[in-house]
Amino acid sequence: MDFPSPLSHGTLTARYKRFFADVTLDDGTQIVAHCPNPGAMLGLNTPGLGAWVSRSDDPKRKLAHTLELVEVDGGLVGINTLHPNRLVAEALAADAIPELSGYDVHRREVKYGVNSRVDFLLTHPDRPACWLEIKNCHLRRSGALAEFPDCVAARSTKHLRELETMVAAGDRAVAMFVVQRTDCDRFAACGELDPAFAAGLTRAAAAGVEVLVYACDISPSAVRIARRIPWVDG
Repeated sequence: MDFPSPLSHGTLTARYKRFFADVTLDDGTQIVAHCPNPGAMLGLNTPGLGAWVSRSDDPKRKLAHTLELVEVDGGLVGINTLHPNRLVAEALAADAIPELSGYDVHRREVKYGVNSRVDFLLTHPDRPACWLEIKNCHLRRSGALAEFPDCVAARSTKHLRELETMVAAGDRAVAMFVVQRTDCDRFAACGELDPAFAAGLTRAAAAGVEVLVYACDISPSAVRIARRIPWVDG
């Protein structure tokens, strides 16, 4: 996924009310950027971190800038939670995820479960349907371990139960975590911050839901799904 225009670099001054970020650009301009991330952003919202923002010329937008990347420990981290679905759509179209290849139709936002919409429904006439939920992951607290979630994620736990239901009905179901970091080589559910989700992921996997984790290559010009990393359960 290429950014549509060059990002501007600056310094994060503050992130507040979840969806706002104050950034001082390198030329000294102070801006308020949209922060497209409802999570806690642990370790990614510290004043003084390097920040990269995009700009839109859409006159309907209240804020022209969007916070896209922050710099942590010499690396880039994608904080835009809207990107993982776009990244997966691009990778599916390019047949770049071997575990999800072989489906000729990729439908998005299909109703299923209880008042839910699955991120992708992959179908082919000769194989069971594949229900694919995508989760954004950007938490790293120690070492090279990526973790999800960074706060209580009741909706994500509900999605796991709904994926289990699809497996019980004879379909395939996948919970895919897109790690928008370049410094992680394995993944785990964060039981400390959300024990219900961690237990739910273990239960879902035991019920036949596949857990798939991919890390990204990230630069100020593009983000790409790059490589699979292992899930560490328990």
